Amino acid sequence: MKAGRLPWTSLGVTALLGIAGCQSEPASEPVTQVMQAAPLQMSIFATGQLRAKASTPLLIPGEQWSQRQLIWMVEDGSPVHAGDVVARFGAPASELELSKALLDLQRNALARGGAEDKLRAAKGRVDVDLADVDTSLGIVRRYQGVDLDMFARNDILDALQDESFLTGKQAVLSWQRARATERGAAEQAVYASQRASFDLQAQQKRKDLDALELRAPNDGILVLSTDWSDQKPQLGGVQWAGQEFATLPDASQLELELSVPASEAQGATEGATVQFYPRGHPEQVAEGTLTWVASGAKAMQRRNPIKFLQMRVSVPQEAAVTHAWVPGQSFDARISVADKPAALSLPNTALRLTESGAEVQVWEDGEAHRRRVELGARSAARSEVTVGLAEGDVVLLMASVDVDGEAATGEGTP
Repeated sequence: MKAGRLPWTSLGVTALLGIAGCQSEPASEPVTQVMQAAPLQMSIFATGQLRAKASTPLLIPGEQWSQRQLIWMVEDGSPVHAGDVVARFGAPASELELSKALLDLQRNALARGGAEDKLRAAKGRVDVDLADVDTSLGIVRRYQGVDLDMFARNDILDALQDESFLTGKQAVLSWQRARATERGAAEQAVYASQRASFDLQAQQKRKDLDALELRAPNDGILVLSTDWSDQKPQLGGVQWAGQEFATLPDASQLELELSVPASEAQGATEGATVQFYPRGHPEQVAEGTLTWVASGAKAMQRRNPIKFLQMRVSVPQEAAVTHAWVPGQSFDARISVADKPAALSLPNTALRLTESGAEVQVWEDGEAHRRRVELGARSAARSEVTVGLAEGDVVLLMASVDVDGEAATGEGTP
């Protein structure tokens, strides 16, 4: 960051010269600054990347969350046209699952055929027994109308007993046949359900294997997406269907996204002027304004505790077209916090911030006195004073002496 230089006081210079000339005599006066209006420039230097305000996401094709292996892709930042293949994938897991589903279908067909054979055999045995019973009943009933005097009494009782037994046996066999039919129908329903499930799996895997190419829906510049670890897709890497593989940004609407360490971002507000250019090409400088500043800083990397404040800058379309800028390019930027021809300002070490506001120590008649001030533009090293000080006031740069009879601790903050 930069700030306009302010003159040091003769008191401070005299004290320093006195120390340099005779180190045996301690300085009697503190280091101070005489307030004088001077040009004030404050800037924040930042880095960032060009991005599109709107873009078309390209999702990895296939059934949701099916595994993919990247075997070919277009290079990051390459121009593509609608319908172009931008990536091809392999799906060894889906191929294995399809083979398993087809094998399960064959097993199901064999099991279903075996169950049908067993059912036919069981029904055949019951049908034979029923035919035998029907024959026996026919013989018994043949003699039911015959004169009973022609037969012995025991023969008549045996015939009646045989008819009762055969009728019961016929009923049992008919029940067994009905049960076998019902059981066979239930087994066939189970096999049919299994077959439908295996067939659905096979259809899904075939459909999954038919979706191994990713095509561009429209013209644009391909920008590969990063995962949670900030890594872009790599050949041979494992991907998952449904995840974002890349984007096709709208090159007509670009903005610059900046990241500034929180300790250096003080004073950046929406509407501030920003000058920026692609890294390594300062001749392509352009100017925009801050359109958004994050409400809080956050860590950008898992193992880096430093917090950054994110900002966005408008990018003139004419400059992007003239210089053929594309999303993903790295930029250097300078954010103007203050640019005034004349202003009063102080190093932040001279400030003491309290809950009620900011105050400084003014040197008057050989004593330090507290004075409340109001601040304007601020940077990490310097702050503009808008109310509370006037030209000619002498301000202590470090709170190191008693203030109004009390020990001053000095709590300058950026």
